[in-house]
Amino acid sequence: MNSLEKHLEKELELEIKKKLKKKEEMNSLEKLLEITKTFNKKLERSKQKEEQKDDRKGMPVYSGVLTYFPDALKEVAKCSLAGQKQHNQGDKLYWDKNKSFDNEDALVRHLIDHSKNPVDEDGVLHLAKVSWRALASLQIYLENR
Repeated sequence: MNSLEKHLEKELELEIKKKLKKKEEMNSLEKLLEITKTFNKKLERSKQKEEQKDDRKGMPVYSGVLTYFPDALKEVAKCSLAGQKQHNQGDKLYWDKNKSFDNEDALVRHLIDHSKNPVDEDGVLHLAKVSWRALASLQIYLENR
């Protein structure tokens, strides 16, 4: 092998080493990028879990509703059962939202009727029906917003 061939061979070896080193660096960068992406995803999930936890703590359904109004909510439950027997077939409670679109009007009618006689003809308190209609109206609003 002459000197020119030796020189070219060394240059080729150097070029190959440079490319291999560059490839290794790229692989390292790609690995670092992948690790960073994974870390960011885990961090985002962790933040979302914290936000959900904060959201749940911001909705004290038991301590802020059930413990405040246990008797009133029992009356609303009786109202639901009476409505089930009147409007739907079967034993399972079911709210057919397609049967009534006048919750606010019905709410006011029951409020007016309460001032005349607190108990409706079916034995359910008008105020329980007012409450049921208010909850129905709120639920529909929240579902549609």
